[in-house]
Amino acid sequence: MCGIAGFCNYKENYEEKPDYWHFRLEKMRAVLAHRGNDARGHYLKKHIGLSHSRLAIRDILCGNQPMTRSRDGYSCTIVYNGEIYNTDELLPELTKNGYVSTTTSDTEVVLHAYMHWGPDFVSRLNGIFAFAIWDEGNERLLLYRDRVGVKPLFYAIRGDSLIFGSEPKACFAHRDLTPELDILGLKELLAIGPAHTSGLTLFKDLFEVLPGHYMIYTPDGLHDETYWELSSHEHTDSYEDTVEHTRFLVEDAITRQMISDVPVCTFLSGGIDSSIVTAIAANYMNTRGKTLNTFSFDFKDNDIYFKSNSFQPERDLPYVNRMLEEYETVHSYLECDETALYKALFAAVDAKDMPGMTDVDSSLLYFCNLVSKKNKVALTGECADEIFGGYPWFYRKELLERYGFPWSSDVAPRMAFLGSDVAKELDLAAYSNFRYEESKAKAPLLPGETGEDESRRIIGYLNIKWFMQTLLDRMDRTSMYSELEARVPFADHRIIEYVFNVPWHMKFQNGVEKTLLRDAFADVLPPELLHRKKSPYPKTYHPGYEALLVKGMEEILDDPNAPVLPLIDVKKTREFLKAPAEYGRPWFGQLMAGPQLIAYFIQINYWMEKYHLSV
Repeated sequence: MCGIAGFCNYKENYEEKPDYWHFRLEKMRAVLAHRGNDARGHYLKKHIGLSHSRLAIRDILCGNQPMTRSRDGYSCTIVYNGEIYNTDELLPELTKNGYVSTTTSDTEVVLHAYMHWGPDFVSRLNGIFAFAIWDEGNERLLLYRDRVGVKPLFYAIRGDSLIFGSEPKACFAHRDLTPELDILGLKELLAIGPAHTSGLTLFKDLFEVLPGHYMIYTPDGLHDETYWELSSHEHTDSYEDTVEHTRFLVEDAITRQMISDVPVCTFLSGGIDSSIVTAIAANYMNTRGKTLNTFSFDFKDNDIYFKSNSFQPERDLPYVNRMLEEYETVHSYLECDETALYKALFAAVDAKDMPGMTDVDSSLLYFCNLVSKKNKVALTGECADEIFGGYPWFYRKELLERYGFPWSSDVAPRMAFLGSDVAKELDLAAYSNFRYEESKAKAPLLPGETGEDESRRIIGYLNIKWFMQTLLDRMDRTSMYSELEARVPFADHRIIEYVFNVPWHMKFQNGVEKTLLRDAFADVLPPELLHRKKSPYPKTYHPGYEALLVKGMEEILDDPNAPVLPLIDVKKTREFLKAPAEYGRPWFGQLMAGPQLIAYFIQINYWMEKYHLSV
């Protein structure tokens, strides 16, 4: 994994001031150095500047970028962030047609594939990626993003310049782009955050390349192309065949993603998803005479303060230990205390350039930093719940039938701090409902699909397009902030395409969620894990953490220059801080309740301060 950045302007001649523009490229690269600092490179021509900061995972010695390849006087240059898992399937035809690889990096394969097949070549790739290709012969810049948005790519148009980067901070390192917050950004932040509308950001005029899209920038302007979208079709496989095919797809995705020239580890939470990934990865390593590194995460004193609720019924630790009895790994138990967790709230904003899932982000950021000291590549169990229907809103009737985004259908808790004038002007409920209806209308229904079948199709679509994207954003920024490449086997597009169309009765049987996945790996998981109820990523219940949040928010309320003050009602907020925490009624997802609302506004204030944003 890496960081990429650059700019293109057909009315500018960058070669007239090469020192200045090389300096600007280095500024854009330097703010991305946490994504990979093994090598760096720039490319500057008349209308184009490209910059790259490398985390060396494959072909460590020869895979540096920007990478240029020429053939018959035809030259193309790439800056690339990602991993392609099917390069061996692409190479034979490229070799047969005269493309000679001088490295073993997937970067070179991607570049040759573009030169051979043209812009639509991306549909042949299996992987996670965001990259830019400068096609000198056709004088065009192309920006690509993987199918489900595992890897990020931001861009802005300023005058005649297209500016792009792996993270917003890289775009803001260009001279022509300054962070601004407008009313649309506020609505995204307060009505649906920490999720966001696909393609948008919280910053004015800064956008994301859409997942499953590529963009072409020419002297005629910017053109957007869709190369992948979810589609619906009848599922005709028997249950036995569905189980078998699911097993093949998941195992194949995990095995493909073990490819690396540096050691690979896994996150082992004790849930069925990470346990499946760990089991397959451990067997893969063992057959090669190696032992897999595994990591589990928890919070200091959680054995004392853990509070069971309908979303998080039990702790993970006993199930982690059960997996370690079953599979030979080198395991590390990682722990975070409340002080480190609170401090990391601010680093999480630095990593994401926006407020996020508060301590869910900050804890993962903290843990990824510890993992990165031992490994550079990690496989995770993310995305299985969105695809296989693991969340309560897939099967609990009152949640399934609730209007709005199922993970955040009621905006009322979000307004606990807001001033009445602000709440009235922003009309958060209307904005959330607008985005919900807009997305719901895009769900690909089968002809005649109505009632509960229609609801489940829509909820599956929304989870993949919205909730999964939020978790993928979190995983990328928190891992790459410490030069750790996190891979997500369950986000393989072949799994998503297949399971999206599997009927609900195959996914949920006898009151048990994710039955299909459990049955597909019944011989891999120990019985205790095979029948375990879904439990989300852990969070702390330590009263000391809540005390730190209250203290931090009180300091903001006491500061007349705090940028968040124009948004909030100070009296209402002080009253909220006196109230007991409500852990069982989240306002976002399954984990973000009262303490996380305080943390969210602390992050908002820090973010506004950092980027000099005002309301």
